[in-house]
Amino acid sequence: MDIRETSPRLDAQLAGDARASGTADAPCAGVGCAGAGWRRDGAFDARRRLADRVATGFCHIATALVLLMLTSILFVLLRNGLAGISWRTFTHITLAPGHGGGLANAIVGSLMQTGLAVLIGAPAGLLAGIYLAEFAATDGRLLGAVRFVSDLLLSAPSILVGLFIYMIVVVPSGHFSGIAGALALAMLVVPVVVRTTEDMLRLVPVAMREAAFALGAPRWRVVLFICLRAARDGVATGILLALARVSGETAPLLFTSLGNMNWSVRPDAPMASLPIAIYQYAGSAYPDWTQMAWTGAMLITAGILMINIAVRVGLGRNRK
Repeated sequence: MDIRETSPRLDAQLAGDARASGTADAPCAGVGCAGAGWRRDGAFDARRRLADRVATGFCHIATALVLLMLTSILFVLLRNGLAGISWRTFTHITLAPGHGGGLANAIVGSLMQTGLAVLIGAPAGLLAGIYLAEFAATDGRLLGAVRFVSDLLLSAPSILVGLFIYMIVVVPSGHFSGIAGALALAMLVVPVVVRTTEDMLRLVPVAMREAAFALGAPRWRVVLFICLRAARDGVATGILLALARVSGETAPLLFTSLGNMNWSVRPDAPMASLPIAIYQYAGSAYPDWTQMAWTGAMLITAGILMINIAVRVGLGRNRK
C-alpha cells in the first residue's frame, strides 16, 4: 500500500483520538503534533535546563573543593617540610633532640618494609584476582569465600591487622621485627590488588578470550598473554593504590616493627620507618623533632607522587 494513502488515514485516526480525548481544539493534528507539543511545553523545558545547570554547578563546586583540599595539603607540607631538607636528613640517623639528627634509618626502613610488603602481597593478590575473574565456573562456595575474605580485609581497620600479626609473629618470636611489619603491610596490599585485578580482568572482552581459545591456546596462556596484557594498566594502577595505602600506615607498624632510633637493616630486628618517626616526632615539644615530622610527611607524599607520575608516563609510552 502506498504511504501517501496511509498518511491521511493515520492523520484522521489521530484527529479522531484527539476529539475523543477532549483535545480537538489543538492547533495541530497528526504526527507533527508531537513536535509542536514539545515546542509548546516551555515550562518543562525550562525546568530541565535549570536542573542541568544546577547539577553541573554542583559538579564544578565539588571538583573545586577537592582540588582546593589537595592543593592546601601540598602547600602546607611544602611550606613546613622544605625547611628540614638537607644532606643531613638523608645521611644521618634519628638522634636525641638538639643533636641535629636525620631520617636516614627511617627512610631505608620504610623502603625495605614497603618493598617487602608489595613483593609478598602483590603476587598473592594478583593470583586471587585472576582466580575470581577467570575461574568463575568452578566451585561457587570457594569463590564466594575468597571474595568475602577479600572484602573483609579491604574494610578491616589496619590496627586489627597489626594486632593479628603481633599475635601470630611477634609473640611467638619474642621480639619485634621488620619482617613482621612487612607481613602486616602485605595483608593490606592483598585486598586492594585482588579487587582491582578482578575488576580489570572482567572488563576484557570475552571475544578476545574466545579468539585465543579458537587458535588452540591453553588457558594459562590466554590469561597471561591476552587478559593480563589487556588489563595491565588497571592492574598496575591497583598495585600503586596498594602501595600508596601502606606507605603511610602507622598502626600496624606500632605492633610489629615498633621503630628503632639506631641504624638497622636486619629484617629480624626492630626497624625504623617514616610513619613511626612522624608519629613520635609530630607531638614532640622539641622544634627540631617537629620539623623532622613535617619533612618525613613531605617525603612520603613526594615519593607516592613520583611513583604515580613515573608509572603514568611509562604506561602512556607503552600505549603509543
